[in-house]
Amino acid sequence: MRKPAKVHGLFCKVAMAEKLYLGAKVRKLREARGWTLEACAGRLALSPSYLSQIETNQRPATARVLIALTRAFDVDASLFDLDGDARLIADLREAVTDVAGHAEAPSPVELKQAVTNTPRLARQFLALHQDYRRLDERLKTLNETLGRDERAQGSPALPYEAVRDFFHYRDNYIDVLDQAAEALAEQLGLGAGGHPERDLEAALNDLCGVRLATGEGRGTMRRFDPAARILYVDASLPGATRSFLMAHQLVLLRFHDLIEHELDRAAFDIPAARDVCRVGLANYAAGALLLPYRRFLEAARELRHDVDRLRNRFHVSFEQVCHRLSTLQRPGWRGVPFYFARVDMAGNITKRHSATRFQFARFGGACPLWNVHEAFGAPDRILVNLSEMPDGSRYICIAKSVSKPGGSYLEPDRRYALGLGCEIEHADQLVYAAGLDLNGPPTRMGVSCRICERTDCAQRAFPPIDRTLRVPDHERGVIPYTLS
Repeated sequence: MRKPAKVHGLFCKVAMAEKLYLGAKVRKLREARGWTLEACAGRLALSPSYLSQIETNQRPATARVLIALTRAFDVDASLFDLDGDARLIADLREAVTDVAGHAEAPSPVELKQAVTNTPRLARQFLALHQDYRRLDERLKTLNETLGRDERAQGSPALPYEAVRDFFHYRDNYIDVLDQAAEALAEQLGLGAGGHPERDLEAALNDLCGVRLATGEGRGTMRRFDPAARILYVDASLPGATRSFLMAHQLVLLRFHDLIEHELDRAAFDIPAARDVCRVGLANYAAGALLLPYRRFLEAARELRHDVDRLRNRFHVSFEQVCHRLSTLQRPGWRGVPFYFARVDMAGNITKRHSATRFQFARFGGACPLWNVHEAFGAPDRILVNLSEMPDGSRYICIAKSVSKPGGSYLEPDRRYALGLGCEIEHADQLVYAAGLDLNGPPTRMGVSCRICERTDCAQRAFPPIDRTLRVPDHERGVIPYTLS
């Protein structure tokens, strides 16, 4: 069986003497199968003491041990790749920086050890930090309300944060829905180059007994009448949007049990998060239906991930293609790991998905040097640049502004900027790398000013919360303070 590229990369890391400490993962797999240490060691052809040292991270896994682990546990080798821990480390770093104050925050090495040795404890700390942030935001809202002598208007959008974390830690890939959507797409003939609207309308009628009705939505894009079995779709919407809304309704009906099962597994603490996530899972499945996994992955490779050519081939929108590219993480059939984000004109990140180490700010604004902000000033142009994060990782960052028509003179268009990117090691697979000097000077980005390590950034909006600042009396630089 052909090993996926991700697996080859993992064995290369081991061969190049990059140490892989897999203790927590190995112990979890062993305990899940009910094997004793001795029984598991026998299956791996290792001594119990050697296996014990691996499980306690006293010894790294060699290439031979890695092969034995994949065979004994019958799992994909990519399960042992620690790149997925990078996002947990990044989130943990932001959390500890947020609560450290003037105390010394844990070093990057200490954070990595915490995630490697005690991943469940690290996740529990993040959950506690989220509770802290929620209470802090409520306190600020209350203080503002009391100061104005007004009633509070609403509450923080915590359900959305919970759902974003759900997709974030699933690598933005939901296998059971993706597989089901791909099978249904094959049954309906979707993704073969034809216009999907007619096929989706027929599927809604034949499979679900739902009739399609179009007309002026007057602010409502989609409305389903379950009693009459009628789906109303705003006729003024672009064809790609109408197709997506029809696919959304189709998967809600066809994959109801699968979606509810995923929601049960998520076990959200916030009741509203379940409703938000239901929409998110249906949106995911709708995208997977319009852009079936293997067919879309093969087309993306053939066209070197040219978003415009892909949207024309599959008759979908620019945004739908970008979103789908960020989900291609099926074990054994992994695509290029992309991040995808949608930003409004105020700088709010309204969508964020990542299969990369690229970290989005969880609180506060994003880095002002991110080219997604520049896209608003260059409508209909695709902007490409080379950016470097504080950890040294380099990304090809693609950005484009898009508008969604309001459908009426009295309804203004909605404007967004879309950001798509991947690490430069995948540059040979991207049409956007053409003419880009990968060895040239990059844009030195950060996650957010509040936690950015760069002390010489002229675009810094405010000092980082974990650094001491000094304001010189007799001199002034681009920013009016220095950091220590």
